[in-house]
Amino acid sequence: MKNILVAFVLIIGIVSVAFYSEQKMPEDPVIVSKSMAQVAIIVKDIDAARNAWAKLLGIKDPEVSIAESNSSRPTLYMGKSSNAKCKLAFIVLENIQIELIEPMGGKSTWQEYLDKHGEGIHHIAFQVKDIDGVEKRFEMQGNQTVQRGGWDGGAYSYVDASQNLGCILELLENFN
Repeated sequence: MKNILVAFVLIIGIVSVAFYSEQKMPEDPVIVSKSMAQVAIIVKDIDAARNAWAKLLGIKDPEVSIAESNSSRPTLYMGKSSNAKCKLAFIVLENIQIELIEPMGGKSTWQEYLDKHGEGIHHIAFQVKDIDGVEKRFEMQGNQTVQRGGWDGGAYSYVDASQNLGCILELLENFN
């Protein structure tokens, strides 16, 4: 009887470990890269912000560019066409990029963030392959794409993962 009890306890232990291991094994990751590409900050005044960051880091003020809808991947906000524009400045560090974003009008997640929260961290970004497929996988998990667009040679999508992850994620894909 003692041997049967020991065998029974061992079998339950092995089955429990196998079940627990099966439950904890991650499925195919939605984000394959284990390196964050950028942190983006919404600002009211990009010139003041880029100057403050440059002074803090002892670097030259980063250049400012304008982002607007591109014919290769027109800007959509909440699924509808948008004429949103913003000023961008990129600070390239050794391990990550800081993106400063000043909204310039039009309906966008940038303007929405500024209106609701003021200045602050808007998103973290990851490089992906097959941006449309990654978007769909997020949407199947209940994470809505709130804005998408592109530039010559690339695309971006903002996924609102705040319910699961506490933030907006930006998906970036370079086609070159």
